[in-house]
Amino acid sequence: MSMKQTITDKLTAAFDPTFLNVIDESENHRGHGGWREGGETHFRVQIAAPAFEGMNRVAQHRAINDTLTEELKASVHALAIEVKR
Repeated sequence: MSMKQTITDKLTAAFDPTFLNVIDESENHRGHGGWREGGETHFRVQIAAPAFEGMNRVAQHRAINDTLTEELKASVHALAIEVKR
């Protein structure tokens, strides 16, 4: 399974989002730190979910990072997070 699909599946299971877009931006970082041939190293997550209601931005980002702990430790070098309303 691709890293993009893994991220999508984990975020869907954890937050039941009303909107979720996972973008592999790895090619934009070719030659930069953490980039590897084949990509799947740099991602942008755009997400909206009722689960984030009442959470400040730091808490939202922590919840997402906690959900993706294994991926961030193993192969994802960078994760940009945009929580939508």
